[in-house]
Amino acid sequence: MPPRTPEDRKIARELIRHYQPSLPALQNFLTSLQDQIRTSPNLSPYIHSLKWRTKSPKSLEGKIFRKLDDAKSANEAFDITPENLFLKINDLAGLRILHLNTDQLPYIAKGLNALFEEEIYTLFEQPTARTWDDESRAFLTGLGFKIANKPSRPSFYTSVHYVIKPSKKTEITCEIQVRTLMEEVWGEVDHLLNYPDKTRFLTCKEQLAALARATSTCSRLVDSIFRSHADLSKPKRQPKNPETSTTGQPSKPQEPEGPAPKAPKPGTPNHQ
Repeated sequence: MPPRTPEDRKIARELIRHYQPSLPALQNFLTSLQDQIRTSPNLSPYIHSLKWRTKSPKSLEGKIFRKLDDAKSANEAFDITPENLFLKINDLAGLRILHLNTDQLPYIAKGLNALFEEEIYTLFEQPTARTWDDESRAFLTGLGFKIANKPSRPSFYTSVHYVIKPSKKTEITCEIQVRTLMEEVWGEVDHLLNYPDKTRFLTCKEQLAALARATSTCSRLVDSIFRSHADLSKPKRQPKNPETSTTGQPSKPQEPEGPAPKAPKPGTPNHQ
């Protein structure tokens, strides 16, 4: 990270000073949101676990510095102010939904939309997805997610993102991420090595790329396991009753071979 100018530090201090009094409101919002998601009958059957956090002042400072660097590199004015901080940086409050297999995602998306409508949350922007995998891209596009990869920053990051507001009157926003447990494995390792500063070691970069492919393969295997289990759990078709004809009517009893047994003469005991 390049050295910081006094002006950079002044901008960061001013934004952090504006952010800190809102931390209790953000934490209350997250507590309420995670409880609504956890107890939702439309969501709980498909969710493995939840994680949530508010961004620490130190993490916010790092993000402000990175955005300052981006603005300088693009020769653009830095446009984040105390007045628009909560609208320009949408992950000050963040919640992550973890699930086991990709077939659960359509149900989670449907459940979230129902929750947003019921609790009067407003979508701040169209839900987006980031993925490097062509099959995942087609799947996510089919669900209505906008693919938001950054060509300038190629990455093996994979996740679905929602940004919501608790009401139209507040400036607070919250980012909801949805990803599989396998995607979470890669994301956590990448975060430790590449955030806030990217690793400079080529070997680690190559290993992260290999890990992304391995976790993608694991996700497909998990999908296959659940699909196989669902298919094998279906009731087996019962064979047709041999006593029933193809017309659905009881068939005529077959005639026994050989002569019919004679009835015993009257007065003659019928020995078994």
